[in-house]
Amino acid sequence: MSQPKTAVLLVNLGSPDQPTPAAVRRYLKEFLSDRRVVEGDGIMRLVWLTVLNTIILTFRPRKVAKLYASIWDQDSPLRLILNQQVAALQLALQKTIPDQDIQVFSAMTYGNPGLSARLEELAQAGYTKILVLPLYPQYSATTTAPIYDLIARFQQQARNFPDIRVVHDYHDHPLYIRALADSVKAFRADHPAGEKLVLSYHGIPQEYADKGDPYPEHCHRTSELLAKELKLASGQWQTTFQSRFGPKAWLQPYTDKTLEKLPEGGVKRVDIICPAFSADCLETLEEIAVENREVFMDAGGEQYRYIPALNAEPGMISLLVALVKQNSCGWFCQTCNNNELNERNDAS
Repeated sequence: MSQPKTAVLLVNLGSPDQPTPAAVRRYLKEFLSDRRVVEGDGIMRLVWLTVLNTIILTFRPRKVAKLYASIWDQDSPLRLILNQQVAALQLALQKTIPDQDIQVFSAMTYGNPGLSARLEELAQAGYTKILVLPLYPQYSATTTAPIYDLIARFQQQARNFPDIRVVHDYHDHPLYIRALADSVKAFRADHPAGEKLVLSYHGIPQEYADKGDPYPEHCHRTSELLAKELKLASGQWQTTFQSRFGPKAWLQPYTDKTLEKLPEGGVKRVDIICPAFSADCLETLEEIAVENREVFMDAGGEQYRYIPALNAEPGMISLLVALVKQNSCGWFCQTCNNNELNERNDAS
């Protein structure tokens, strides 16, 4: 009996195709038109779409394109790293589950390669089992939920479709926490440690959290587990939120405002890490590593160091392998499932 064709889809948010105003405009239009990203119905929806199409998409793309150009290297860092993660996971799965033919692919919620097109491509190619692995450690209705939406639309339009599973989150997975801790330890082994470790997460509007989005709780749990793993005292670390947009209140404390105040409180040397980002991108390489560094140094800081995202580092790939095994129970041999349980117990 032949094995069913199985695919793993690593999905990240997205990126423009080029660092140009036209490409950024197309990307922002798709991204900011999503009801999950900017909520609102009726009149509020019409008001938002009017503002988006007449103001934001008129003026913002040129500025954002310049920022992308400052970090662009043949392609966007996010897409380059996603491809590296796909290649590394493919190799790792071939080594750890050699008797299974599992193919790994990339996809984006917005931009290319699009998730909808990828699902259709895999279905036409005969894949009957697809594990979708969103690269968001902490679940949010603004990031992970749109992936569920796209899958649902794909299924609604098909008479028959593959068995599709989605990894909901991994914010407290032992291998994720260990990978983060190892990255901090490795970085500080080569650099003088800062007086405080700032853990900066992408923000969401406060009203989304008030309506029940579990994202802030997931972020704080990640921070607590990481601080515990690193054996940090309460005054040696702090959780903050970055990338707010628009006039409404977002999750606080804000990263930039926190960095602005730390020097006057006597903290002159900081290390900063972004645990919500599985790959370095505009929000880490430009906003955190450049813009927020200027904020901190201009306020009297003396040392500011950004700790890179996990990207395609071995710890990240080990985590992805574990997530694939854990979320494919029943698809593969019982031996693989038992081995996965043993690995998780060992990590705990």
